[in-house]
Amino acid sequence: MLHRLYSGLGAGAYPLLLLLRPLVEAVGGRFAYGFSQRLGRYPDQGRADRSDCRTLWLHASSVGEVQAALVLVAELLRTINALRVVVTTTTEQGHRLATSRMPATVTCLMAPLDLPQAVRGALRALRPDCYLCLETELWPVMLSEVQRAQIPMLLLNGRLSQRSFDRYRHIRGYMVSLLDGFRYVAVIGDADGQRYAALGVPVSRLRVCGNLKYDMPATSPDKVRAVSRQRLGVTGERVFLCGSTHEGEEAQLLGVFRALAARGPTVWVIAPRHLERLPAVEAMLLQARVPFDRFSRLAEKGRQTEVIVVDSMGDLADLYAGGDDIFCGGSLVDRGGHNIVEAARWGRAVYFGPHMKDFHDAAELLIQAGGGFQVADAGALTDLILSHVDHPDRYALACTRAAEMAARQRGAVSRQADIVRQVLAA
Repeated sequence: MLHRLYSGLGAGAYPLLLLLRPLVEAVGGRFAYGFSQRLGRYPDQGRADRSDCRTLWLHASSVGEVQAALVLVAELLRTINALRVVVTTTTEQGHRLATSRMPATVTCLMAPLDLPQAVRGALRALRPDCYLCLETELWPVMLSEVQRAQIPMLLLNGRLSQRSFDRYRHIRGYMVSLLDGFRYVAVIGDADGQRYAALGVPVSRLRVCGNLKYDMPATSPDKVRAVSRQRLGVTGERVFLCGSTHEGEEAQLLGVFRALAARGPTVWVIAPRHLERLPAVEAMLLQARVPFDRFSRLAEKGRQTEVIVVDSMGDLADLYAGGDDIFCGGSLVDRGGHNIVEAARWGRAVYFGPHMKDFHDAAELLIQAGGGFQVADAGALTDLILSHVDHPDRYALACTRAAEMAARQRGAVSRQADIVRQVLAA
């Protein structure tokens, strides 16, 4: 009943959206980006004859999933002959990152809205031999339509936070039928597997494979660090880099920056999690009378201030290598935290706040290894960083341990690629 209601409402909305399409595209804005594709209307290249190859449709919602997809796609193209890959994303930022970073042979499109007509149109255009989605992209109409078309489905790099699980278990009966279409569910950790099992996924179809993001390339860390610092316009300054920050965090971190700057030349790099928050972040800095540069303008104008606001997507992962004191956002405020291994893989110790529900396992691993530091608040963060400034040998050891922990977690990409190859060969 729940699915019929959801699907019926979507089917009724589709003709209206189709009618409004010219207006939406004329007005512009975030919702207009790729609107035709969101309605399931894809370029002709999706219909090309493909008798000599297999098509893999990989859905990676936003920037974080695209970064994981980059690792997986590279492995699949390396090991599978005659493979055509289509990557869809839900957000504009994710699509732009996929378009700029994916191999030229990969088709990058906006994902269809979760409406029956849009999904069916996408399936007719792409004709995939296998559909796989990353992390927790459980769109009901999409999954039911792919299942109805008898296309093998895989959930890879599966992550299910306690918060999401608490919501899903209220509709467990519905989730059982929704998840039943997956040939395999490859999860990041044991806790994720237990939650999916509690939602009805048979243990025989569960695989604990680790996190694809641990396999993100970290070759030549010294070279990447040098390039990143050059892009930031820093030489001997200490770099306090705050990645994936959320509302309410920048104001707290300002005090940490000022304490560091009182000890010596310091550059504060702020990378908001969502670019639509840039005006709010910049307004906070202006109100505090803190001048700043936008990262996108550094190459042209050079750095003029001690604060840099990262106004681009896809750069943070490498910029982490150029930082000295790394803070991972979404953790001083209750947003579940973010991926701390992106920094650890470069041999950088990572600081984060008390709210790491969505990345609890990674936080525990890094803390136990001695390469991660969880703090209660901004005051404790200030004290800890200043302690490391006073004892650089301790900080250097923490960085080494962070790199060692990240290296030990590698291998998820080969395990998950094996699952894809197994299904395609069936």
